[in-house]
Amino acid sequence: MGNRGMEELIPLVNKLQDAFSSIGQACNLDLPQIAVVGGQSAGKSSVLENFVGRDFLPRGSGIVTRRPLVLQLISATAEWAEFLHCKGKKFTDFDEVRQEIEAETDRVTGANKGISPVPINLRVYSPHVLNLTLIDLPGITKVPVGDQPADIEQQIRDMIMQFITRESCLILAVTPANTDLANSDALKLSKDVDPQGLRTIGVITKLDLMDEGTDARDVLENKLLPLRRGYIGVVNRSQKDIDGKKDIKAALEAERKFFFSHASYRHMAEKMGTPRLQRVLNEQLTNHIRDTLPAFRSKLQSQLLALDKEAEEYRGYRPDDPSPYILRCWKEFQFSVDFEKRIEGSGDQVDTVELSGGAKINRIFHERFPFELVKMECDEKEMRREISYAIKNIHGIRTGLFTPDMAFEAIVKKQVIKLKQPCVKCVDMVIQELINTVRQCSNKLECFPMLREETERIVTSHIRDRESRAKDQVLLLIDIQLSYINTNHEDFIGFANAQQRSSQTNKSQSSAGNQVIRKGWLTINNISIMKGGAKEYWFVLTAESLSWFKDDEEKEKKYMLPLDNLKVRDVEKSFMSSKHIFCIFNTESRNVYKDNRTLELACDSQDDVDSWKSSLLRAGVYPEKTTTVSRLIHSPFKFFLQCLICSSLAGS
Repeated sequence: MGNRGMEELIPLVNKLQDAFSSIGQACNLDLPQIAVVGGQSAGKSSVLENFVGRDFLPRGSGIVTRRPLVLQLISATAEWAEFLHCKGKKFTDFDEVRQEIEAETDRVTGANKGISPVPINLRVYSPHVLNLTLIDLPGITKVPVGDQPADIEQQIRDMIMQFITRESCLILAVTPANTDLANSDALKLSKDVDPQGLRTIGVITKLDLMDEGTDARDVLENKLLPLRRGYIGVVNRSQKDIDGKKDIKAALEAERKFFFSHASYRHMAEKMGTPRLQRVLNEQLTNHIRDTLPAFRSKLQSQLLALDKEAEEYRGYRPDDPSPYILRCWKEFQFSVDFEKRIEGSGDQVDTVELSGGAKINRIFHERFPFELVKMECDEKEMRREISYAIKNIHGIRTGLFTPDMAFEAIVKKQVIKLKQPCVKCVDMVIQELINTVRQCSNKLECFPMLREETERIVTSHIRDRESRAKDQVLLLIDIQLSYINTNHEDFIGFANAQQRSSQTNKSQSSAGNQVIRKGWLTINNISIMKGGAKEYWFVLTAESLSWFKDDEEKEKKYMLPLDNLKVRDVEKSFMSSKHIFCIFNTESRNVYKDNRTLELACDSQDDVDSWKSSLLRAGVYPEKTTTVSRLIHSPFKFFLQCLICSSLAGS
């Protein structure tokens, strides 16, 4: 293959890199490439801008390069740039290129100095460049800033190592001349993975900023820390030049004059400077591709054979029935295992932000569902009126002496029917959480969007099919209860025994008065500003009282509120507050806490509010206007029996 053919290999490798990036797959073929490594403010960005002849890279204090930048330079007659993530859009204004790099970086990492290993692919066409591909990596930092984690140095080091440990990767180690070469971060990293210096190209920047009387001659002559591929010195624009918008062409001419006029570098001036560095990198990358081509071709062919063998297993599948293929993919990606773990609660990754999966479903059954039952409004006066009318209508023209069974059944059935709505709502909430769990499990398939979409469609369709069956079964169970009222039930044992059983129940509840139902932090929201404003306390709810303490050590009790005659209601959220509020009040219009008629309690989320309401429900503190319903839930037959007897006595 001639030299022209070798030159065409660089664009070919670029196409392979783009192909892997576009499908979201890491390149595991070890494509030949050059990685730019250096500490912060070593001059990496200036070197790359000098290659292009344009200002196009973000600048600033601290860490600026926060994602790898795959920079593909392509020789062309016109000058423009394009991003892989903005296909079809040409950038002729290089200020817009800088803005797009910053915006794309912030999109993945956030705007507060976070980092990410996901690369940005930028292709620059220009008559001033040679075919060349470089990967600009984040500069090595020591101190975390912004949202950066404490181990930011190790994270950046690991990211750099992902690239430079590959044998097919050349390392462009950028080091400023005005620092001790022995302490160079770039040379130290390259030494770790390339101890013989076979893959490392040294670049010495800021030669014009060295102390007077010192020079880097021994380094540039490859005598001090020898590398097989040697060192090249460059002089970049100063910060003052950059702020003053000094033209890069003028800067390159000033660089040339510096080397030809400096006594220490005059004899090697032809081998120094940015144009020389670009030519050397082009030659080195071309030769490197030539050297690695046989092994690369062999590896590529072996992977093709493996893919052909795997594809052969799917030739018998029908295009209109993707189920066998999808089932195989599920097995490979452990989709079913992940789904089961999220429901059973034994997943490898535990969500510490919110409830999800099986835990959320548990809350729906044990907290939300009982609360939905209690929320059913039932006016006691209206019920007594209905019972009275039912008794009189059944007796007709005659005056009855005893309460007819038909009246009892009519009223009971009317109330039991009301259970259908909260039961169906409970099914809806569980189904929604199952679908959310499916979406979380399918995140592993994000590299295969069509497979992910088909997976979610199939599983969601199956869940929806079971949803209708579940609702039918729930409604059937309620209909079964409606079809026959069992008067031999232990709750239906006559008014006297019912009263006796009720008193026994109350005694057993009072004996468990010290049982702790719930603990947690709540904010008392309605404390006046004169008394310090809203404060957060540690609350302890038992079967008889609600107490709060200064902190969770429970040593300093602030107040204990008996639960007698208390109810709970929602409070509309203020537009100035991010808290969700509910309040406790006394049904006899007495002060609940000091001079306050209500006790407003605030939580961080609506889920927390619902959870506390459910706990208060267990303690006997019911929502407003639900006296009848609460008694109905605990002993439905007993309550209706009392109403029927009272109505019968009133009628007689």
